[in-house]
Amino acid sequence: MEEFDVIVIGGGMIGLAFTLELSRKKNFKIAIIEANECNPKVSSSFHTRVSAITPSSKDFLSSINVWDDIKRKQGFVATKVWDQNSHGSLNFYAKDEGIEHLGFIVENDLIQSALYNAIDQTKVQVIHAKLNDLIKTDFGYQITLDNDQSFLCKLVVGADGPKSKVRSLAGIEVSSHDYQQKAIIANIVSDKSLESTTWQRFLSDSILALLPLSKNQASIVWSCKAKLADELEELDINKFNQSLSEAAEYRFGNLKLQSSRNIFPLVSRSAKNYTLSNLALIGDAAHNIHPLAGQGANLGFSDAIELSNQLVVNDNSPLGDSLVLRKYARARRLDNELMAKTMTGLDWMYKENNEPFRWLRGFGMNVIDETPILKSFFQKQALGKTKNN
Repeated sequence: MEEFDVIVIGGGMIGLAFTLELSRKKNFKIAIIEANECNPKVSSSFHTRVSAITPSSKDFLSSINVWDDIKRKQGFVATKVWDQNSHGSLNFYAKDEGIEHLGFIVENDLIQSALYNAIDQTKVQVIHAKLNDLIKTDFGYQITLDNDQSFLCKLVVGADGPKSKVRSLAGIEVSSHDYQQKAIIANIVSDKSLESTTWQRFLSDSILALLPLSKNQASIVWSCKAKLADELEELDINKFNQSLSEAAEYRFGNLKLQSSRNIFPLVSRSAKNYTLSNLALIGDAAHNIHPLAGQGANLGFSDAIELSNQLVVNDNSPLGDSLVLRKYARARRLDNELMAKTMTGLDWMYKENNEPFRWLRGFGMNVIDETPILKSFFQKQALGKTKNN
């Protein structure tokens, strides 16, 4: 039976990024198990699934020689938030932090394609199959696949998303929070310039985010109560365009769909344990959050960096040692849970629409916007400038 040092289950962005980072630093024998195609086709039109990449994540992707190979990326210099039900607004600018961009809107498929092309230049084996079972051994795990192949490894890394089979087979419990909401994602074109700015508008029954892909094209993430989301999905294109433009107060003129609408339920999850002996979870397999802040991919990249770093600096310990893996879990859990709780708190805050609360919310937004030290604190969190970066 073939034996590997590390087997990564999941060939998405986070699994590929972790594998590439680790393979650069250690001469481990590594395999990636992924049932689907790891190298998505890149078309000339924009894909609908995007990430808001922070400067810290950009630096990471540059360090593994991937950033320059990403074919399209749109830098943004400001983030602006305004509230339908109060006088409040928040405005963050790159120049206030002495940087050129607050971040970059990048299509997930383009990041993944660049990562896969880099992996393809290494000795890492990519095996196209589904995980069937995990069997604990004295020295790690035996992995069995749906194509009847079996492998041994010293460390299993679960990077297989929010419904992680690794997490399930390992018996790791997960806590979840159903927001009773759905997100509509699509690409749109606007009459007026989006000003290289990400925009968020908080409405009584939804939150609309516009993430610029070009001067007047954007990816939208419209988080709504489930009933409203279903109603919006059923509207014909013209009526949807009208509803979307109204939700943005016609700030950018008319907004028009350029893609199909995709819809998915919003549920946050957190694994009660990120690690066991010889096993670690990263990315959405360990935690996934409300898309309000666009931080999911960035948190996953931070997981990849931290786990790789712990394996490298503690290479005098056996690979898969539980104490080493716990160092990774301790380093990442606080940041991940703080972000998750912040998103849940913001979601609750913007669902409360009685008059006194609206006034207080608007007052708080304006205080932050007009207080440089507070504004800089929140800005640094969004930029990924934490102790782990």
